Amino acid sequence: MTKASSKTRFLTITTIALASIIGASAAHAQSKYGAIAYSSSTGAKGYSYNYSTRSVAQLYAQRECEQRSGRGDCRVLVWFRNACGAVATSQNGAYGSAWATDLGSAKNIALNSCRNYGGSYCTVTAWSCTDR
Repeated sequence: MTKASSKTRFLTITTIALASIIGASAAHAQSKYGAIAYSSSTGAKGYSYNYSTRSVAQLYAQRECEQRSGRGDCRVLVWFRNACGAVATSQNGAYGSAWATDLGSAKNIALNSCRNYGGSYCTVTAWSCTDR
């Protein structure tokens, strides 16, 4: 093997290795978004997950909520990226929302948020997670 062919082979292997690393990093960096919308007048909820942008995730959550509510008052309470979101509600009208990297934490934070807004007997009534 000549020096020129060794150099060419080294450059080819290096290029392939770098392309693999860059491709893997790009795939890992891809974000997935989700959202949860809520109607305070009817209690209807809508959720979304695994969308490529925040705005699309919010749109789909709000649309689903509006289809269930029919009142036109749904609003997105929480959006999340590569994570989970949760909404907790109370019979007295209080509600709270949260996001976290795991579902258990998102639920607990939403429950605490509901209680902080005067909720009694708060329960998690909607949750969603992306595939990350």
